[in-house]
Amino acid sequence: MASTTNMLTKFESKSSRAKGIAFHPKRPWILVSLHSSTIQLWDYRMGTLIDRFEEHDGPVRGIDFHKTQPLFVSGGDDYKIKVWSYQTRRCLFTLNGHLDYVRTVFFHHELPWILSASDDQTIRIWNWQNRSLICTMTGHNHYAMCAQFHPKEDLIVSASLDQSVRVWDISGLRKKHSAAPSSMNFEDQMSRANQNQADMFGNTDAVVKFVLEGHDRGVNWVAFHPTLPLIVSAGDDRLVKLWRMSETKAWEVDTCRGHFQNASSALFHPHQDLILSVGEDKTIRVWDLNKRTAVQSFKREADRFWVIAAHPEINLFAAGHDNGVMVFKLERERPASALHQNNLFFITKDKHVRSYDFGKGVESPSMLSLKRLGSPWTPPRTLSYNPAERSVLVTTPADNGTYELLALPREASGAVEASNTLRGSGTSAVFVARNRFAVFTASTQTIDIKDLSNATTKSMKPPPGTTDMVFGGPGCLLLISATHVYLYDIQQKKQLAELTVAGVKYVVWTQDGMHAALLSKHNVTIVDKNLKQVSTLHETIRIKSATWDEAGSVLLYSTLNHIKYTLLNGDNGIVRTLEHTVYLVRVKNRQIYCLDRAAKPVVLTVDPTEYRFKLALVKRDYGEMLNIIKTSSLVGQSIISYLQKKGYPEIALQFVQDPMTRFELAVECGDLNVAVEMARQLDRPVLWQRLGAEALAHGNHQVVEMAYQKLRSFDKLSFLYLATGDKEKLQRMAKIAEHRGDTTSRFQNALFLGDVENRVEMFKEIDQYPLAYLTAKANGLEEQAQEILEMSGMSEDDVKLPKMGGAVRMPRVIVPTHKANWPRREKGASSFEKALKGEGGAEEVGETNGYVQEEDLLAEEEAPRNNGHVLEDGEEEEEAAGWDMGDDAVPGDAEEEDLVDVGAEAAGGSEAELWVRNSPLAADHAAAGSFESAMNLLSRQVGAVNFAPLEERFMEVYAASRTFLPTSNVGMPPLVNYVRRTLGETDARKILPIIPRDVESVIAGELVQGKNAMKANKLDDGLKLFQRTMGLLMVNAVKSQGELSEAQAAVRQAAQYILAMSIELERRKLVGSATDISGLDEPTRKRALELSAYFTVPEMEAQHRTLTLYTAMNFAQKNKQMGSALGFANALIEKGTNAKFKETARKVKTAAERSPTDVLDIDFDSFTEFDLCRASFTPIYAGDASSSCPFDGTKYLPKYKGTVCRVCNICEVGKPGSGLRLTV
Repeated sequence: MASTTNMLTKFESKSSRAKGIAFHPKRPWILVSLHSSTIQLWDYRMGTLIDRFEEHDGPVRGIDFHKTQPLFVSGGDDYKIKVWSYQTRRCLFTLNGHLDYVRTVFFHHELPWILSASDDQTIRIWNWQNRSLICTMTGHNHYAMCAQFHPKEDLIVSASLDQSVRVWDISGLRKKHSAAPSSMNFEDQMSRANQNQADMFGNTDAVVKFVLEGHDRGVNWVAFHPTLPLIVSAGDDRLVKLWRMSETKAWEVDTCRGHFQNASSALFHPHQDLILSVGEDKTIRVWDLNKRTAVQSFKREADRFWVIAAHPEINLFAAGHDNGVMVFKLERERPASALHQNNLFFITKDKHVRSYDFGKGVESPSMLSLKRLGSPWTPPRTLSYNPAERSVLVTTPADNGTYELLALPREASGAVEASNTLRGSGTSAVFVARNRFAVFTASTQTIDIKDLSNATTKSMKPPPGTTDMVFGGPGCLLLISATHVYLYDIQQKKQLAELTVAGVKYVVWTQDGMHAALLSKHNVTIVDKNLKQVSTLHETIRIKSATWDEAGSVLLYSTLNHIKYTLLNGDNGIVRTLEHTVYLVRVKNRQIYCLDRAAKPVVLTVDPTEYRFKLALVKRDYGEMLNIIKTSSLVGQSIISYLQKKGYPEIALQFVQDPMTRFELAVECGDLNVAVEMARQLDRPVLWQRLGAEALAHGNHQVVEMAYQKLRSFDKLSFLYLATGDKEKLQRMAKIAEHRGDTTSRFQNALFLGDVENRVEMFKEIDQYPLAYLTAKANGLEEQAQEILEMSGMSEDDVKLPKMGGAVRMPRVIVPTHKANWPRREKGASSFEKALKGEGGAEEVGETNGYVQEEDLLAEEEAPRNNGHVLEDGEEEEEAAGWDMGDDAVPGDAEEEDLVDVGAEAAGGSEAELWVRNSPLAADHAAAGSFESAMNLLSRQVGAVNFAPLEERFMEVYAASRTFLPTSNVGMPPLVNYVRRTLGETDARKILPIIPRDVESVIAGELVQGKNAMKANKLDDGLKLFQRTMGLLMVNAVKSQGELSEAQAAVRQAAQYILAMSIELERRKLVGSATDISGLDEPTRKRALELSAYFTVPEMEAQHRTLTLYTAMNFAQKNKQMGSALGFANALIEKGTNAKFKETARKVKTAAERSPTDVLDIDFDSFTEFDLCRASFTPIYAGDASSSCPFDGTKYLPKYKGTVCRVCNICEVGKPGSGLRLTV
């Protein structure tokens, strides 16, 4: 008797009736042809719809992928066969010829042929390369329902409603169409030459070999066995028949009875002796091929099944029904295994217990046979090993869960039957001590502790809802429910800890038992031995297995197509890709030991460099990091961005060879030596411009000078020489301006030099005599003034001058600074930099901090000109003086490596200066009054460019961090008292200012007020409150990682509310308060309806989401968008929180279901997830190009890259940022 069980469903889609299914042989794709005329292409691993193909008119019944080419073929009720390319996503051509519905289409496995069966009672073979019909097979006298090629031989099998199955021989057709004339004998060539005549006399290319009759009604489906001479057929007589054939005859072997409605389709299991069939009785049935008895059945409540297909490579099946398609497995393929020291014990597909020695790399012969355990088609689920007694505990889900306790033989001598086995019923069983094991029974919700004689010594009740049990450490069990995991003490019979984590399937412990990984379908949760969560990660694709490295610091886990890793802190990455799914059991050095789905040991070689490097970074093991850098080729954008994100650009610099990336990293970490070197290599104006700005921030005016010279920025050079007091070069700039004929630059340089005569001469040269006279007169040059008057033919009486004072001379430079760079306190070398220097891994930083004056560009400007252009570069070199860049010797505290040493040197400075040196946070710099460095930090971290909204916050932070005590002496400044947040700290390197308005107060204040404004429909007020929230959180400081997560979540939430409010305000701006907009023009109505729909997209709290859905529903209904109104009503009924709104939604739903159509077609698909561009309020679908705000993550179309984010109003869209830092 078949058992009705839950199969392992891997994917389900909802659509109209599925009539045809085809698996791609290599990719995780499935084609589904629908009764609605659509063909869908799904990725069943990701559960995503890749594409739709909609050129057929009417239902599409047949579909098939080509084995090697990027093609598929379809046949439908429009009598047409279409060949498609899934690369170009279009129909390549159509084959016409059938006179009625096309039922099935299949590609030949070798030849360029397509086989089709049709209701016109013919079966046809087409050549898809030359797009011609090459054979028509007639003989059935009713609809031909199905026809398939034999997988290896030149045979075709067909099924018809005339109650017969026919086997056709097409060897003649192959010979005719594939053999060259030179390789054929004379008789074959004559036959080919007289083809038409031969066909007239019945010598056809495809002849009927066998006619199989046995069905009492029409036959719906027929299929060959992949390797044996067997045929299976399914018919309207509710029977599944098995046929055998030889070279000369074919006969019925047996009948599988069990369907109680028409049997729609059947096939052989590609790898096991099973038959699968589906029918209109809403069941999938599995039959034993040898015994012809029912093994298993699966029933849907309301959907009839129409078709079933098997994957050609792996154990996957798909069945099409009235409401879509489902992809499923018949049984779990994970081999049961247990690990002990250097040995792996596992159960093979043949149900034999074997072991694998990791040291020797040898698999043992079979030790025991478990053939008698459970059903022959149900593999064992778990294996637990007891080294003290050398026994195993095996569980199987058969018979509602059973277990067996078996002793392993000392020597593996073959698959012997176990002599003394102890058996019992239970869902899970696991050893908990050398002479005790625990058995959990789900049906009775009990845990029994048993001894090795299978006698119960203790019983206990697990927490309600427990579904599974695994080992939980010495004397403990981990009990798993649908939503929780419990740590249970066996001796005390009490629960020690509880963790909320959903859907846990497997648990993997480290060798020392200090940590465990809880694996669910898409999540990995790492916990310590006390069940406290350490970290968690999410995968979009299914997680299959995991194992810890030998040290227990890195978890390696496998998905369907990757091996990945995660550290205890949650940092993760990819180790390698997989061709086939494997189950990890152990990691040792560069080798990963696995079991594949055939339960065979597999050893994979991997490169552990990346996770070893990240682990060394987390542990601050700089020696290990240096060793990895020197001995490996660990390069790539992911590791560089990881180091930047973690705040180690100077380490990332060691990995990179690409000049552009090295330049970016050097600028970020302030290494001007490398930046200058890379800028010389690339020699691009934009890089010299950036280098000049960075060097100016460092006070390195010598590099600034070189950058300006490279850019030919003469005006900037002049001002630089003025600021540094380099009068000699300023005079040379004046000569260069004269040679270039640049009057403005010449005037500017003369002004900087105080050279009045030159200015007067210049005015005279350009005929500006009034200005020349005024300049001479104002500066006391009476003779020249008189001379100008005479040249103009005027006297002093003709000129009226304003009252002027005496001539003012240009101030002289008191301290020339051009001989050396401006002094600045350099931060101490980090621990990594010290290790790097100690290992000789990098050169000492030069005295010039990146400046080498390799060419005197001023000298070349003074050389003769050629049409006003600069001549070729000179080669003269001279050394430029600099200041000492030596180490400040930061103490070896790894936590402080980013901070500046403020030892004895800082004694004379103010406490505010300490704050700047001690902290990389913008808030602390603002508190110190160093607004410029605070802005620079925000610019680097979150791409901030518009600081006007932050002015009030900067002043608030600055004012809150100090108090003033008036002095008794008049005229004396008040005493300043600095307010700290590190009250008990005595170490000067850890002193930090108080920051007003912590994260908790901002969330409880502005964020809540903004939500209240949303509820009160005061959207303008709410918008301002949420934007203030973002500014307060951007300039803030937190104490813990938990507070940081809260702040990040609050920023994301505020951004979503701002987006939603902006959308609604835009709609109101368009149509005002009107709800009926039928009087407006169509573009305006369409835009208003789209904005109303987009209002429901941003993620908000349920009560506010209810408001958006209610608003959108009413607006759609009043404007006759009944299809949209129905969608919003359904969402409101499902997710709404207001009972009154939900009641209204039910009424709207009832009205809309009568005619669920829209008057206007708007750009809104409620079934597809998308982001919204904040600038244009248009959708950005998955895969579309986009840019985002580096602070709040709001998405924008690419054309808005470089603009100020309209959500935070602070950051630049698309600008790279290292991420906001709120913790020191």
